Amino acid sequence: MSFAWPALLWGALLLPLLAAGVLRSQRRRARARLAHPRVGDLREAARRSSPARLYIPVALYLLAILAAVVGTARPQLVLPVPTDRAAVMLAIDVSGSMLSQDVRPSRLEAARAAARDFVASLPRGVRVGLVTFAGDAVLLASPTTDHERVARTIEGITVRHRTAIGEGLLEAVAALPGRVRPLPDGTLPPLPQDPRPPGYVVLLSDGQSNTGIDPLVAADLARRQDVTVFTVGIGRRTLPDTGWVIGGPLDEATLQAIAERTHGHYYHPRSSVELRDIYRRLARRIGWEDRPVEVTALAGVLGAALLGASLVLAALRWPLEA
Repeated sequence: MSFAWPALLWGALLLPLLAAGVLRSQRRRARARLAHPRVGDLREAARRSSPARLYIPVALYLLAILAAVVGTARPQLVLPVPTDRAAVMLAIDVSGSMLSQDVRPSRLEAARAAARDFVASLPRGVRVGLVTFAGDAVLLASPTTDHERVARTIEGITVRHRTAIGEGLLEAVAALPGRVRPLPDGTLPPLPQDPRPPGYVVLLSDGQSNTGIDPLVAADLARRQDVTVFTVGIGRRTLPDTGWVIGGPLDEATLQAIAERTHGHYYHPRSSVELRDIYRRLARRIGWEDRPVEVTALAGVLGAALLGASLVLAALRWPLEA
């Protein structure tokens, strides 16, 4: 916890003096009650003047004052809140090998389901788009807050030939706000001077890049534009002896290198259920950020509740002892 006006917390040092004064006053009242000439009243006063009945209202009252002091210092807590600045692109491999069924019901169906869950898990203010890649890359949805439209687009993706991981990454990066497409010679044009919103790419592939730009060159271009890339490898690391599998083995080394160069992370799910769980976790990581949130109102509510409780207990005690 932090405070916007921490100097006001010094006021809490007055609480011990206030506590001493209140307790001294309570003891004087107790001695006055014990001087009563009737024994029955003395016995009743002694019973009702137990330490708990004497000190609990006082303790609650002092805690209420402490809450008020904390509230005036404007306390702040770092809490996860939905971000309304970030944009994320889903880049999905749609090469023919995505029809393999080593991940049930197929790699493509598992990728579709995980992508839908990802979009559904994002806060409404986060912009999300979609790129598919095979021999080339196709932008199917620019970053938008219309999550339902992106989810419908995910349903319609179909397979094509070959695999161009680098092209898919470049297309996804160029679609993000504040990012640009490289020039024909591979260099970047002048970047916009305005602050860029956080940009992310979640790239899923099941094979090896066999056409287009080198994926690691594309990763370097993404890093230079402050884009974080999370990569997901789906399928077997080696070709299985059984099961219907199309294409070659998964190129984990390239996907890991892409993630490392862009300060992201690489994932390799073993099932469709694990894949969907990874995408949900990524949605929470991208769609939420830790921000300091002022909780002065919470301190005020707590102080009012403590003060009310102390007054109620005191009211129940004093009339019985009058």
